[in-house]
Amino acid sequence: MWPSPKLLSGADHLPVPQKSPLPVRNGVNATRLRVPPTGPWTTIHAYVQETFGHIDPAGITARFRDGEVVDAAGVPLSTESPLGAAEFIWYYRSLPAESPLPVQEEILCEDEHLLVVDKPHFLPTTPAGRYVQESLLVRLRHRLNMPDLVPIHRLDRGTAGVVIFAKNPKTRGAYQLLFENRKVNKTYECVSALNDDPRALAARFPLTVRNRIEKIKGVVVSQLNSYDAADSGRRPQDHWHRAKGRRRTDPVPGANSSSRIELLQHGPSLRLPAAPPVGLFRLTPHTGKTHQLRIHMAMLGLGILHDRFYPDLWDDAPDDFSTPLQLLAQSLSFTDPLSGAPRLFTSTRRLEYAPVTRDSAVS
Repeated sequence: MWPSPKLLSGADHLPVPQKSPLPVRNGVNATRLRVPPTGPWTTIHAYVQETFGHIDPAGITARFRDGEVVDAAGVPLSTESPLGAAEFIWYYRSLPAESPLPVQEEILCEDEHLLVVDKPHFLPTTPAGRYVQESLLVRLRHRLNMPDLVPIHRLDRGTAGVVIFAKNPKTRGAYQLLFENRKVNKTYECVSALNDDPRALAARFPLTVRNRIEKIKGVVVSQLNSYDAADSGRRPQDHWHRAKGRRRTDPVPGANSSSRIELLQHGPSLRLPAAPPVGLFRLTPHTGKTHQLRIHMAMLGLGILHDRFYPDLWDDAPDDFSTPLQLLAQSLSFTDPLSGAPRLFTSTRRLEYAPVTRDSAVS
């Protein structure tokens, strides 16, 4: 049996050998599918039917007959196109109806190269799963008529805050390299319940958390892995380097994630009047592992309010828009690779469960 092919979309930061021959439609990139050059199928149509026919066999055939499946040159493929006639095919996915999410993004800044947006909670950055039209990227493409808009980085659906998009395909790479080379400074804020005496807790901060985080494909949550004592005490943010023009790919021993955590304020929350006091924390990630900040807060016994993943994975349930994850990408700064000028973008949002008394935790 042949392995399932890999689907790629233009919104993903994945290397693609060719530009899509199909334009963005309804704010969404065409999907690219790799087709094996040989096999037990006589036609490309037969291969696609065997692989995806259990989903919509009649629809697949109709797309081929209507000329909606094309090769790298944009030439339509028919049901008779032989296997091997194209290494990749492109087509548009069928999009299910989506209910609008009751949240709204805000534009913070725009120039000829960048669009900086304040993302709300619950809105995914890019199309994923059941959210396609109701993603920040597709909303902005529709709203601003910018089919070439591409996110330079992403935030989790539950996280609000600053997201940067590239407007110009010709200059996009320069900004993407900033993130790849870790030349972007990020700060986050979060709110956590304080089960200990706030003043005693404040004496623990600021501190830096380091550990080893691994993400397994298909598993929702990331995992903590142990390592030898001889490998402890290392600073994972210092292990990254470029050698011969390439990013380091060999495993780093010991910890591979690091975050600085500061307690800014503590006190009661207006949204939780009968609950224990809460703390507002500033989080500065030195590395960028999946769910790193959420894991580090949970490790400290200070799981972020309304986190459905950490420290415990909750059962899947409909969104409760009154209880957003209390995590905010508060600021993002870098030196502009084109102008050399310093750039700083700050979210205008505030975590609604933050302490209302704003008792300073910093003496």
